[in-house]
Amino acid sequence: MSSDLLRLTVLGCATPYPSVDNPCSGYLVAAGDTRVWVDAGTGTLAQLQRHVRIEDLDAIWISHLHADHSADLLTTYYAALFADVELAAPIPLYGPPGIADRLAHFLTNTATRSPVESAFDVSELYDGHQVRVGGLTLTSRAVAHGIPAFGLRVEGGGRSLVYSGDTAPCANLISLADGCDVLLCEAESAQAPAEGEQVHHTPEDTGDTASAARVGRLIVTHVGRFLSPEEAVERASARFDGPVEYAAPGATFSIG
Repeated sequence: MSSDLLRLTVLGCATPYPSVDNPCSGYLVAAGDTRVWVDAGTGTLAQLQRHVRIEDLDAIWISHLHADHSADLLTTYYAALFADVELAAPIPLYGPPGIADRLAHFLTNTATRSPVESAFDVSELYDGHQVRVGGLTLTSRAVAHGIPAFGLRVEGGGRSLVYSGDTAPCANLISLADGCDVLLCEAESAQAPAEGEQVHHTPEDTGDTASAARVGRLIVTHVGRFLSPEEAVERASARFDGPVEYAAPGATFSIG
């Protein structure tokens, strides 16, 4: 596998809590020497270190502030400031509005605010946010999860990966994923809610989103507790004609 290829490694995809062999949501996206940690759910920091040292990360990107996507930022803070990790500079952290204060609120134990910004160089996401990180371009769009939440498009070397984050089907995600090589899309819900706001995809929704966006390949992730990965893949495949796979923890996918 060429190191210049755009690559996705699944650190974990469990929801809403980690399993014995599957941490919560987290992924390593890499190309060449560029490495981005995408979502930092419970248990993913340990798996991340199988592939990259914390001090060698180029950026961290967080889709939303539910704990199963962000909790390991807390222990990363301790690693960065109070352990054997030696940062040349704070790690660039891209996340929803209020992420720095949210972390500081949990981490502060005295009258003095914890120095979150000494560990993380925080930039708040907004709809249409775009940034260049090493050899990769990261574009974020707001998605429909009932709280501030974002999907991500990563482009590098002429290849593209789109990650849904957590979201109900929405036009912004379809637009973000339009024509991408790989769509990594959640399928948390066994069925859409009979009442109230929908905040996740069903497997059928996942297939429909992939079809509407004309993606090359679909990877189903964040499968809920009332579905099996096999069922989620089968149901998504009924609505999308292209290749469909499951984001098995520990797996690495080449993009393109």
